[in-house]
Amino acid sequence: MKKFLINLILIVIGFVIYFLQSNFFSWFSISGVKPNLFIVYILFIGLFGNKSMGIIYGAGVGIFLDLIFKEKVGQNLLGLALIGVIATIFDKNFSKDSRITMMFMVFGSTVIFEVVAYFINYIIYSINLELVNFIKILVIEVVYNILITIIIYPLIQKFGYYIENEYKGNRILTRYF
Repeated sequence: MKKFLINLILIVIGFVIYFLQSNFFSWFSISGVKPNLFIVYILFIGLFGNKSMGIIYGAGVGIFLDLIFKEKVGQNLLGLALIGVIATIFDKNFSKDSRITMMFMVFGSTVIFEVVAYFINYIIYSINLELVNFIKILVIEVVYNILITIIIYPLIQKFGYYIENEYKGNRILTRYF
């Protein structure tokens, strides 16, 4: 029952993030660039959930975003599923207790997501993109995502450890030995 409630809360949080990103942050865009809260969301789920949660939620949210925003399905699906995989790798190798570590994880995840999206647009869909414009968008989005992570980190950490205890159990010592 607790796992069902956690998944229901995560789905509701996903819809709240969707409405924040599509409505609220459109007022606060810098040079037309908004933060990508879904990168932080999938990173959070992959870090604190079990191995498959990040990938499943990343693919589900990616399909949802592709069907709503894009004409070509696959860019968000592949990028967010990859973020879910990377989050499980980060979970094994890094601590989630430090804000600085989380900032670096968000930085790396945002860069990877945008580079994957850039290459999908360039190689598969033959859309010509300018590298200077891409780097400008990437820097603004990275800074935005890091600032939002700093602000909401205490909430992420509390709810995340609750999810981790429910899905992974309390295996802190066995994890390191």
